[in-house]
Amino acid sequence: MNILVVFAHPERRSFCGALKDTAVRTLTDLGHEVTVSDLYAMKWIAELDSQDFTGERVDADYLDLSREQEHAFATRTQAFDIEQEQRKVAQADLILFHFPVWWFSMPAILKGWVDRVFARGFAYSAGRKYGKGHFFGKKAMICLTTGTDSTLYEPNGIDGDLLHVLWPIHNGILAYTGFTVLPPFAAWMPGRVSADERQGYLDGFARHLTAIEEAEPLFFHPWEDYDETQRLKPGIKARSGIQWNPRAGQTFEQAAHEYDQRMATER
Repeated sequence: MNILVVFAHPERRSFCGALKDTAVRTLTDLGHEVTVSDLYAMKWIAELDSQDFTGERVDADYLDLSREQEHAFATRTQAFDIEQEQRKVAQADLILFHFPVWWFSMPAILKGWVDRVFARGFAYSAGRKYGKGHFFGKKAMICLTTGTDSTLYEPNGIDGDLLHVLWPIHNGILAYTGFTVLPPFAAWMPGRVSADERQGYLDGFARHLTAIEEAEPLFFHPWEDYDETQRLKPGIKARSGIQWNPRAGQTFEQAAHEYDQRMATER
């Protein structure tokens, strides 16, 4: 496989960096082609703005970003750094996103990478999302570190279930653009555990990557489960853990309970 590692941590010697190095070493040893985009080392520009468009604009007086992105992609007049990253994405069979969880999400520099690289025309367009997304056939996975213990990210934890926390990324970015989304790998508060536990994380990640081609993806309802209003059809019970379907007689509590039971079985 061609694998792109997108790394977003300002300290290369961080544990997040150690996980990235483990990924590169393990996947290379397995015979995969691995490319790394180290966003901080690259001094990646996070702001999506008029600087992204080097040619004649569709409308020079009003900045409609999605319209200008689509035009720039079609006319090959995007900024050079965007073109370079889009080329990496286009060649990748799998993308690994390595980052620390900051404020329940990804660092701003990585969100800026998504904003600029996953441009309209390249990553999505009219009628091309989810199961029909531009990146259909590609896989994506998050590898994250946290500052707190795993118990905070359990269904009854104060921060909420990890997959719920990651829903805006898993569903709103990755599944939306067509990726098959693999379960995330989490290293819980590596700065506050023993050296042996940190090594255990690294060894576990290496084993996880060794079997990544057989990994069972996360569940997202297929397009066929939704009606013309893009709501789950009557009779379709939500299974994602973050949704529920009143038109199927399903309450949030019922959906959450069924989800918790499935997760307990899978764990």
